Amino acid sequence: MDDRELAFAGAAQQARLLADGAITAPALLEVYLERIARLDPELRAYRVVLADSAREQAAAAQARLDAGERLPLLGVPIAIKDDVDVVGEVTAIGSAAHGPARTADAEVVRRLREAGAVIVGKTNVPEMTLWSFAETLTFGATRNPWNTDYTPGGSSAGSGAAVAAGLAAMALGSDGMGSIRIPSTWCGLFGLKPQRDRVPMTPHDDAWNGLTVNGPMARTVEDAALFLDVTSDESGFVVAAAKDPGRLRVAISTKVPLGVVARVGAPQRAAVEEAAELLRELGHSVVVRDPDYPATGLTHALSRYFRGAYDDVSALPRPDRLEPRTRNFARIGGLISDERMNRIRATESVLAERVMSIYDDVDVLLTPGTALGPSRIGAYQRRGAVSTLMLVAARVPFQAMFNATGQPAAVVPWGFDGNGVPTSIQLVGRPFDEATLLSLSAQIEKARPWADRRPPVS
Repeated sequence: MDDRELAFAGAAQQARLLADGAITAPALLEVYLERIARLDPELRAYRVVLADSAREQAAAAQARLDAGERLPLLGVPIAIKDDVDVVGEVTAIGSAAHGPARTADAEVVRRLREAGAVIVGKTNVPEMTLWSFAETLTFGATRNPWNTDYTPGGSSAGSGAAVAAGLAAMALGSDGMGSIRIPSTWCGLFGLKPQRDRVPMTPHDDAWNGLTVNGPMARTVEDAALFLDVTSDESGFVVAAAKDPGRLRVAISTKVPLGVVARVGAPQRAAVEEAAELLRELGHSVVVRDPDYPATGLTHALSRYFRGAYDDVSALPRPDRLEPRTRNFARIGGLISDERMNRIRATESVLAERVMSIYDDVDVLLTPGTALGPSRIGAYQRRGAVSTLMLVAARVPFQAMFNATGQPAAVVPWGFDGNGVPTSIQLVGRPFDEATLLSLSAQIEKARPWADRRPPVS
């Protein structure tokens, strides 16, 4: 296996190669550091590359491997989204308004290290993780390795670009309004938004009023399952991914949730239709059925989103350094009082009950991953908070509802649009049922592999 293929082997396969002695942890890290030095000046996936500390970690991992120790991710290089704390580094969140270096790892990073992962760097995000593109005055524009005229999505923009271009084995993302699923779609990755509270958010518990979760952005379903095994309080996800899903009842829907003005593009609609046909061939029962999306669902999610941005900005030491659009976004959130937010959150169970009523008759809901492909770099320059939000929402209307309900959702790579950018389908499961999503996704992956695809910038 040459260095390029090794870079795209994925976390689980790399862990096996390391354990078998086919490669060493320092050599594997150097493959990524060389690729980052060569490719990332164009992509800007990383906000900071932690080369020195990563080399120390890789050397320590190799010593443990040589001593016969075996851990799930021992020696595997992982990228961390820059809204998650890494000890000794600032958590910039795409802004010059950030505070000092953190004195401790976030709990999810601690668990990744405990599993043996090597932390290679922190990846770029939009300011305060607000958008489905990452173009900031402080850190520049992050580009899609499939077509660098376009964004990779966001807010886990750098994480998506890094894994897609072979600059990390796997990456940590976070998802408050689709921020794992959107860039995973446009970067051709398997992305999983786990059940709320499945993966720890500490020290940022209840981020965006409970909308946000941490989760994996990966080359394969097995990689994402491995991430859950080492970061959540439960295990057995790799085992679940390897199981036959059995005969499932799958509902197909291209209905846009109420309150969003959007149309589903031809490539995205084709992905859903082709997926429905494949699922029938695989023996599943497929029906066309729309969820009961409440008319208030979008307002519910947006209220938590806006107020979450206000809370985040209020905690910054230098909010005067924020870009005007971010300040205006947070200012809107400040109009939502604590009392009103408590009332909004009290309605979540009613909203979730309506949306989840579809699972009385089906096991999985399938939607387009996004309604359209990504925006061009620079498309939202000089636009305000509200106009940007309206334009963004038209491309990605299928995500926020399931942040509000808290249930798990995954995006599975599919085809390509006319600009050479990947498309996906979204699979949404019952509460706490990542196992079914992983099993079904792995079955699709076997029937229609995607991990061998390579973007032009790779």
